Amino acid sequence: MVSTTMETLSVRTENKFRTLITKQTYKKGEVICVMPSENIMDKPNRFTVQIAKDKHTHVGKLAALNHSCDPNVILDTENMLMIARRDIEKGEELSFFYPSTEWEMQAPFICLCGATNCIHVVAGARFLPLSTLETQYLSKHIREQMIDLLNNTKQHLKKIQSK
Repeated sequence: MVSTTMETLSVRTENKFRTLITKQTYKKGEVICVMPSENIMDKPNRFTVQIAKDKHTHVGKLAALNHSCDPNVILDTENMLMIARRDIEKGEELSFFYPSTEWEMQAPFICLCGATNCIHVVAGARFLPLSTLETQYLSKHIREQMIDLLNNTKQHLKKIQSK
């Protein structure tokens, strides 16, 4: 039986820096836990995850999930689940690709993950090239906003060309 509670996760704090650690192993595709969704708001903050175009939810213990350009978990915001992106060992730090859920970050930052595909500045999906985004799992609302941005660009180009 797969546990979908946060009991299998612990928050480690070192020098005021929080990380989310797993207390057990997970296989690729396995559900790790259900994402909290009780406290939904229309504005983001450092402790929320974007779950729709104008909806953000406080995620409790999951707020300790750090960013990685080569993450080991996916946040499925349609089904509100955290899923293993690859096999994960007991005691491993969990991380996800922030632009997979965040269109525009409230507090952008410099990425120091060291991955070969590092994006260097984490500001949200809006600021990344499609070639970077197409290599990552993206939430439905991020894919929809990308399509809107592309359509608006096409319309803007048509207006410029007709002048």
